Amino acid sequence: MTNTMLTREGYDKLVAELDYLRNVKRAEVSERLRNAIDGGGDDLLENAEYEAAKNEQSFIEGRISDLEYLIAVAKIVDSPEKIGVADIGSKIKIQEEGSDEIETYTIVGAPEADPKENKISNESPIGKAVLGHHKGDIVQVSAPVGSYNVKIIDIE
Repeated sequence: MTNTMLTREGYDKLVAELDYLRNVKRAEVSERLRNAIDGGGDDLLENAEYEAAKNEQSFIEGRISDLEYLIAVAKIVDSPEKIGVADIGSKIKIQEEGSDEIETYTIVGAPEADPKENKISNESPIGKAVLGHHKGDIVQVSAPVGSYNVKIIDIE
């Protein structure tokens, strides 16, 4: 089993989602299935509501299984191990070489990455590049579109 690195916040969100799926969504879908069976007539194969509910049930059960696994193998990183070194849980400010713009990201485990919230995975090109580095370091980011350098402006 490979550990999945997660912040405490990310771990708690996954646990909450699992609880919701098990205790709320399962019951909702089960009720939809019962209603579709009761009102579906003789041929369930042609009942669109039944088919939609079965598909949703399958998705929910798959997600529950995925979450159970992620939670079982999670290694929670409450705070970066070393102060001033980029790690999971660190908030970093970087500047791409040749740009005036400073970008701010929080490095998180892959399952909790959310680019819209500026949460990048430790497995992403920028995340991989900055891990273990210090404020002031210039690191090379290897991205699918090519390599470029960024300077680490700050680490919190």
